[in-house]
Amino acid sequence: MKKTLAIVAIIIVVMVAWAVSAYNGLVAEQQKVESSWAQVENVYQRRADLIPNLVATVKGYAKHEKETLEGVVQARANATSVKIDANNLDEASLKKFQDVQGELGSALSKLLAIKESYPDLKANENFKELQAQLEGTENRITVERRNFNEVAQSYNTKVRQFPTNIFAGIFGFSTKPYFQSQAGADKAPTVSFDE
Repeated sequence: MKKTLAIVAIIIVVMVAWAVSAYNGLVAEQQKVESSWAQVENVYQRRADLIPNLVATVKGYAKHEKETLEGVVQARANATSVKIDANNLDEASLKKFQDVQGELGSALSKLLAIKESYPDLKANENFKELQAQLEGTENRITVERRNFNEVAQSYNTKVRQFPTNIFAGIFGFSTKPYFQSQAGADKAPTVSFDE
């Protein structure tokens, strides 16, 4: 009888230890996702912070490009107004975030294309420095999006694996979405050297 109770006690202790380990593992993975998401937001904020200086520089040279400048300012406002809590990150909220960031990227492309019409702007050191910082930031965005997808994949795998998925369901751990490429990203841009 004592051996049976000892075996049952050992089984219960092992199960409780495993449950604690599984729960703590899920928490650790969730923290990695939240940290990675914060870094994604950080690099997007860096891009948003560069825009006012870029707009001010362009404005000095391209006074009649008012529509383009206003478009960039509005797109920046839209992009910075979308706040997403990493705990509530789902497909719809990530899509909304990507859409407004995509609109901002498109508006920035139009703004940067203006330099071709203004040789003085193209030669302006401040403009060149801001453009270089923006390009570096776009590279950081790509890296952080990839890092987020990798961390989310690790988390999602843990959430979906048996038997951890049982604890994930009980304690409300749900899968996180991934960054997807923007619409049209699968088509190569047309390059033309005719002017």
